[in-house]
Amino acid sequence: MSTMTRKTAQPAGAPVPPGSTASPAGAAGARGRKKKPLGVQNAAGWLFSTPFLVLFTVFMAFPILATLLMSFTDFGLRNVTRPWEADFIGFENYTELFGDEKFLTSLLNTAYFVVVGVPLTIGLGLVVAVLLNNGIDRARTFFRVGFYAPVVTTIVAVAVVWRFVLDPSDGLIAGLFSEVGLTAPDFLGSEALAMPSMIAMAVWRNVGTVMVLFIAGLQAIPTEVREAARLDGAGAWQEFRGITVPLLRPTMLYATVITTIGYLNVFEEPFVMTQGGPSDSTLTVSLNMYREGFNFFHMGYASAMAYVLFVVIMAITVLQLRLLKDNTE
Repeated sequence: MSTMTRKTAQPAGAPVPPGSTASPAGAAGARGRKKKPLGVQNAAGWLFSTPFLVLFTVFMAFPILATLLMSFTDFGLRNVTRPWEADFIGFENYTELFGDEKFLTSLLNTAYFVVVGVPLTIGLGLVVAVLLNNGIDRARTFFRVGFYAPVVTTIVAVAVVWRFVLDPSDGLIAGLFSEVGLTAPDFLGSEALAMPSMIAMAVWRNVGTVMVLFIAGLQAIPTEVREAARLDGAGAWQEFRGITVPLLRPTMLYATVITTIGYLNVFEEPFVMTQGGPSDSTLTVSLNMYREGFNFFHMGYASAMAYVLFVVIMAITVLQLRLLKDNTE
């Protein structure tokens, strides 16, 4: 007696048995889910990127290109409404810069600010990061927030507060000196003390950024490496010098580059605290550029100054990347 088999309908959503063919409806659904053509995807990407591209072109690319063109002209106040009337003078602005004593003074002041301020910021930030990562167990978050608070505070507000702190008559330091019968020095009015005072303020404000970077780098060091060094008899200083510092070189490279770029562009501190004085002892390139462009309206000359600073920043950054990258690898 032959047996009869009956086909039973598969419930919706049930898995298809092996060897069976997919239903026409499933095949049609798969065909409907095909990827869109590459051209359509590219068009969608460009469409979503258009707002950024428009803003970047209007507020970044066009001013950069316009400034470069202005640096080869005698663009001044008379050309603001008629820029096409500015006379092309070639490299005259650039050659004049290196005969300008004020510009050379501002360049030396900026170099002084960077050469002293960057190592202090990096070194102090590393020390604070190591202490907060290993040496302090209680209130660690409190100290981290305290060191980082100046970073998120407006630089103009910080500079104003420091100007009052360093005031020789009514400042905080003057009050402390008067308590012991001494007279506080005029920190911002002395040619010898004005720049060191600004460097101290800049280090105090920026050490929090470096601290956060180094803490992240310290926490990325594998604990197995430290434990192996301790088992080999390495002390705290040997561990720091032989393990911590070498493994922190990528972090140190990044922290050094961004700190150097920021210090080369220093503007707010001398603008608020000293106006470049006394006797141009705190005049920086950025402040000098601002004066030439917006006080004296020598905009072509100021544009040339901006591009000289840009070339200096690029050269120093490339040098740092080469020196520290070789050691990192």
